[in-house]
Amino acid sequence: MTRAITTTLETPALLLDEARMERNIERMRRQVQRLGVAFRPHVKTCKCLDVARRIMTSPEGPITVSTLLEADYFAERGVKDILYAVVIAPNKMDHVLALQARGARMSIILDSVESALGVGQRLAGGSSGVRVLIEVDSDGHRSGVKPDSPDLLAVARALAEGGVEVGGVMTHAGASYECRSPEALRAMAEQERAAVVLAAQRLRGAGFACPVVSVGSTPTALFAQHLEGVTELRAGVYVFFDLVMAGIGVCAVDDIALSVLATVIGHQREKGWTLLDAGWMAMSRDRGTAGQPVDQGYGLVCDLEGRPLGDYILVGANQEHGIMARRSGAGSDPLELPVGRQVRIFPNHACSTAAQFGAYEVVDAKGQVKGRWQRFNGW
Repeated sequence: MTRAITTTLETPALLLDEARMERNIERMRRQVQRLGVAFRPHVKTCKCLDVARRIMTSPEGPITVSTLLEADYFAERGVKDILYAVVIAPNKMDHVLALQARGARMSIILDSVESALGVGQRLAGGSSGVRVLIEVDSDGHRSGVKPDSPDLLAVARALAEGGVEVGGVMTHAGASYECRSPEALRAMAEQERAAVVLAAQRLRGAGFACPVVSVGSTPTALFAQHLEGVTELRAGVYVFFDLVMAGIGVCAVDDIALSVLATVIGHQREKGWTLLDAGWMAMSRDRGTAGQPVDQGYGLVCDLEGRPLGDYILVGANQEHGIMARRSGAGSDPLELPVGRQVRIFPNHACSTAAQFGAYEVVDAKGQVKGRWQRFNGW
């Protein structure tokens, strides 16, 4: 039975527009088919079985996770093929091996000789079945070994010393979030592809099989022209999108499927402020659009149909109070919303905003709540 989002939902609440989500999923599905590679969706954004079922290519996966709690959750629900896509820490190997023993097919990543030697000791000559990938740095954004560095082969040899095969290479072009044009996004996608393919070629030339060649970020996944030499693609935030993705041109604002429902609780009229009951505890402190051409504050304010209310954003946020006002330079005339009126706020970063809540209130195109999907948080 559906319910109107007004009068029935206590705020703040996390809304998921199912029609927009399905449209986003279909867009990525068509792109993956065109590119002709396997798809390993990242579930760190959704952390929800109801969503994951819609993006996985089979009930057993494959999936990408960023926490071992995610691996636990999905393994307990029948997902088998799991890539833990954060450089492995020694104190997590027991957890990885326990997941493998319970029937998961775990893949882990590393990017140093030190880690390779340690992992080799723990995997006992590769008999555990855990697959090990070498992370490649394709953009100088975070971890990984440069594809043309001597360190790449040194890491592979360190694994071999422990009897562990090089399961492949993977990379994440996080610098794509800093692109500002379609041309830049396409160039970054090619840079990502070329880097990881070069790494795979060098490893194979040195006698390492390297069967997996994995790339992925939502921007590069959607703007890649081809993925020659790549075996699989990873992406996650595309399911919901957010203001950062809209700000770099990966999606339109009306593609954003995630929003926070908030209620007007007061005014500071002399300041042009409308006070909402959704502060940074609801939206998160993420200010990912601050460095973009359009700064969206702590979120873009919309009506209940998800249509932006002109230039109104959250210009400030306390723990439980959101300060809604016109974007700086957009004029001073306040939008007069009465106490009790509800609005939706699009987030800067879907992952961090969703992490503030325990469930999605799933709404249809008419703004009716049609279900409640549980999600989880933590490590």
